Amino acid sequence: MLNMADGLARLGALAAAPVVRTLADAFAAGGFELAVVGGPVRDALLGRTTHDLDFTTNASPDEILALVAPIATAHWDIGRAFGTIGARVQGAQVEITTYRADSYDGVTRKPTVEFGDTIEGDLVRRDFTVNAMALQVPAVKLIDPTGGVEDLVAGILRTPADPRVSFGDDPLRMLRAARFSAQLGFDIDPGTLAAIGELRGTLEIVSPERIQGELIRLMQTGDPVRGIRVLVETGLIEEFLPEVSALRLEVDEHHHHKDVYEHSLTVLEQAIELEQSRHPGSEPDVALRLAALLHDIGKPRTRKLEPGGAVSFHHHDVVGSRMARKRLQALRFDGETTDAVARLIELHLRFFGYAEGAWTDSAVRRYVRDAGELLERLHILTRADVTTRNRRKAARLAGAYDDIESRIAALREQEELDAIRPELDGNRIQEILGISPGREVGEAYRFLLDLRLDEGVIGTDAAEQRLRDWWAQRG
Repeated sequence: MLNMADGLARLGALAAAPVVRTLADAFAAGGFELAVVGGPVRDALLGRTTHDLDFTTNASPDEILALVAPIATAHWDIGRAFGTIGARVQGAQVEITTYRADSYDGVTRKPTVEFGDTIEGDLVRRDFTVNAMALQVPAVKLIDPTGGVEDLVAGILRTPADPRVSFGDDPLRMLRAARFSAQLGFDIDPGTLAAIGELRGTLEIVSPERIQGELIRLMQTGDPVRGIRVLVETGLIEEFLPEVSALRLEVDEHHHHKDVYEHSLTVLEQAIELEQSRHPGSEPDVALRLAALLHDIGKPRTRKLEPGGAVSFHHHDVVGSRMARKRLQALRFDGETTDAVARLIELHLRFFGYAEGAWTDSAVRRYVRDAGELLERLHILTRADVTTRNRRKAARLAGAYDDIESRIAALREQEELDAIRPELDGNRIQEILGISPGREVGEAYRFLLDLRLDEGVIGTDAAEQRLRDWWAQRG
């Protein structure tokens, strides 16, 4: 519950911050208005940490630049065409934007920039009422023309104008509604929620890069599942990530399997819990979280109803990996993230054979080699993938994974498991066998790698002899 007395005290502290005070004095001396706007005001009222500061003013971009240059250690005007000047003042990064009254063509989503005359006019064009508040400085006056404080108290997300107009101006705001719901723990106003369902198709005019950015921000929140449910229930996710809603498989009356959609959301929640407990204070691992959400997206395509009521999903790991790669590429994710998500999905079933019977040291080495730098993420994903309500089964799987992690640690002490490679390199193979670079060197290298994985470190002399024996038998 928002305590207004505490909230107003925090606004006072925000206004007294060195960067805010420095800018406020400079703009007041120049005869211009200045206000902290949007997220920083919202977060100050809620008692949340405030990061980068956004300001709005009646000064033009040229006037902003003239006022900021003498007090900034750096400044940039990359957003000048849209009225925004960036700067570093008192060690803080800020953006200052001229009052706006944007309009959109409804086709390309490119705004027609029109500078406004009043701060109230600027605020009513923003995405949600809780983001449409401003703290005027140096006067320390809260400006809230759309009822943002009341919506903060109620925990409601609502557009300042008719949601059909607001989302028509910028369809990405529909995705932002899901993100803010997850970030703030707020419900979405019924009329706003209905408009998302009606207008979801307009998201097609938004670039993949902007959608990707909002999806990343959603996955970085403390409760992305809340936002995902909004996306699925409104149908908006069909426009950019339909594989998630496809997880809601129909259950045949004669064939039964767990709810794959709910299972996937639970895996995501458990992965986040493990991520935070194993790596407290670290930045949210977006690739891990995406892998957790998408790890079973291959199941709808591979589902087979077996005799006797069983249901199988053979090779859903491989199929899902390919599907995830294709989707993330379409959303313009970077190669590193795409590769990590696809590989984790491909590997997420590897462990379950271990639970059926202890692996040999060779199998453990191969598990580590195949995971490579993703091993810690694979540990988390595999543990999170256990959602059974059968306590005995859950305990058995947890115990088995405790065992494999302890064995990996023990093997790592015995040998450099993180960099498994043959004891002889390609040059030495050529010297011993008297061959030139080519296919045969690769075959010999793979033989030695298998030997290393199966038997561990045997020493270079023994490795050379085994190589000669293999070569003789091969000849």
